[in-house]
Amino acid sequence: MALDVVTNDAAALTDFDLDELASMEEAFSAGHLSKAKEDWVLVTTARFGDKLHGYTFSTLERIGGTPCVLIGLLSVRRSSRRDQVLRGLVSEAYHRALMAFPDEDVVVGARFVAADGLEAFKDLREVTPSPGVRAVGEERAWGRRLAKRFGVDSGYDANSFISKKGAQSGYLDHESTKPHKLDAAVVEMFAEVPADKGGAMVVYGWTMAEDLVKLGKR
Repeated sequence: MALDVVTNDAAALTDFDLDELASMEEAFSAGHLSKAKEDWVLVTTARFGDKLHGYTFSTLERIGGTPCVLIGLLSVRRSSRRDQVLRGLVSEAYHRALMAFPDEDVVVGARFVAADGLEAFKDLREVTPSPGVRAVGEERAWGRRLAKRFGVDSGYDANSFISKKGAQSGYLDHESTKPHKLDAAVVEMFAEVPADKGGAMVVYGWTMAEDLVKLGKR
């Protein structure tokens, strides 16, 4: 059975739609999703047949003139097909970016609470922060810009890219099917995130225009 990925305006979601998303019973409740409907422009769903396997709330916009894909909230059902679902959701985001920003380099940003979620960024360049790499001034500046856009700047540390809050309103929720293969250094980096207290790490990467043509192709 093929994965069916569809994007619509988040504002068009009904209470029934929100209840269906919440029925996945992973990281986010109906309350979280109702707020996401207000905060983000697009909602993407991924289904096998009639069964919902994942969704994401996102926005395409420019920050300081630079095109960005901002993933406000993403969740994938804990099934054996979850890697395929994650790829489908991320590929749809790339396709939307390609349509909106042809011939431009694009920043992709999201909040994370664990290393597993970074599997979504495996096709991006210059993913920041990265273990063992000290971010320079412009990289820290991008972290601050994104933290402000995500509304977590009041508790944000520009050197670690960690906010003491932020997960409450959304993050990239995905559990790896191969946790033993996660980069140990990345896992250690996320050990500093106070996830149990609602903290999150702001992470971003770049897709160059020539890469986006391939990543966003249908």
